[in-house]
Amino acid sequence: MMKLFNTLTNQKETFVPLRPGEISMYVCGPTVYNYIHIGNARSTVAFDTVRRYFEYRGYNVKYVSNFTDVDDKIIRRANEEGLTPSEIADKYIEAFYADTDALNVKRATKNPRVVENMDDIIDFVADLVDKDYAYEADGDVYFRARQFDDYGKLSDQSIDDLRQGASERLEAGADTVKEDAVDFALWKKAKPDEISWDSPWGKGRPGWHIECSVMATKYLGDTIDIHGGGHDLTFPHHENEIAQSEAHTGQTFARYWMHNGFVTMGDDGEKMSKSLGNFILAHDLIAQVPPQVVRFFLASAHYRSPLKFSEANLEEARTNLERLQTTYQNLNYRYNDATDSLTADDDMLAKIADFEEKFVEAMDDDINTPNGLTIIYQLMREINVYIENDHVSKVVLDQMKATFTELVGIFGVTFEEEELLDDTIQALIDERIAARKAKDFERSDAIRDQLKVQGIILDDTAQGTRWRRSH
Repeated sequence: MMKLFNTLTNQKETFVPLRPGEISMYVCGPTVYNYIHIGNARSTVAFDTVRRYFEYRGYNVKYVSNFTDVDDKIIRRANEEGLTPSEIADKYIEAFYADTDALNVKRATKNPRVVENMDDIIDFVADLVDKDYAYEADGDVYFRARQFDDYGKLSDQSIDDLRQGASERLEAGADTVKEDAVDFALWKKAKPDEISWDSPWGKGRPGWHIECSVMATKYLGDTIDIHGGGHDLTFPHHENEIAQSEAHTGQTFARYWMHNGFVTMGDDGEKMSKSLGNFILAHDLIAQVPPQVVRFFLASAHYRSPLKFSEANLEEARTNLERLQTTYQNLNYRYNDATDSLTADDDMLAKIADFEEKFVEAMDDDINTPNGLTIIYQLMREINVYIENDHVSKVVLDQMKATFTELVGIFGVTFEEEELLDDTIQALIDERIAARKAKDFERSDAIRDQLKVQGIILDDTAQGTRWRRSH
């Protein structure tokens, strides 16, 4: 029985989808004015891992994640680069796909863009005005937060406390436009020479929060199973999404709210963010570190926990990934002399099934990836012990390979198949094998060192010498 931590109730709950075998999932995507940083990538990878686990458990997941392509930051970047806002958005959407493809993130079922849904956004806002949940003020449209009885339920805050905080943040003169300091913008009046759309309230563009409500309900329905995003989006973004969505539809907006933890920098655990200037772009990191190492680093921590970015933690991810890759290659190597079946097959197959059952038990507890990885490492050790036997079974090797690759694949890891070596390197390996048989260990060691410089690592096993590439 799967349990998820629901931010809305602040506790783990048994997960029951709206429709048997199907999951509707909306995850807030990036504002496309720059390359994504590692904090953004962490959220993308975390929910990709969640999605992959749901699919492993047999669910058909409809996964929607938006692109915010209308925003003040996009307009500023367009002015800086001498491009239109649309050109800036196109540029960084392409960059997003390049980075996330490198991190082996599955493409969303749908990546809607704000500009493609403008009519729906205007209609949505107009309905809130008609229902008296929103009001126009000098070309802007605001949501009456106090009109929505449950405002503050996601972030567990009272509206009076929120009002006090909002009053402190108001710019000079803003309190004369809003009816209440806690009200938030649904539609913004256009500034001179700014991208805008015609609306019943004049030229303008959407507020930030409204776009996700519109696109989530449009592509997934009035009520969705899961809404996800970074912990920093809980308030005000997700709080406002709930208010405007439920005011519009009269239905529960999302049944389970999942929020991932921050990526932190330095010993003081400071959150990584562009506003603080302490960020590392995913684009730059994957140019220096193998993308699969970065992916494994991001996926290894529990999605709700903070993740400390450091060279040491990246190196640990690299080491563990190499252990997994080496085990896979060693397993493949044993097919060379495996038999069709052995009398002990049933016992070993039962052991493999038990590992998978324990993995499911771990991951069903709020997608506990660290505990799930612990089971994978235990399975890895079992594989390494088994393949050292004098005799191994193809049936067992097949099941080990299938289970191992499937479980590791949930973390976005794919195993590299050994490619053919060029004739020169293969000749050196053959020469070293002959040198070892002749007990010419000086020559054998010299060849090993020569190959190591070329990135070829030799492993001497009871079944012979095999090679692998260093990472």
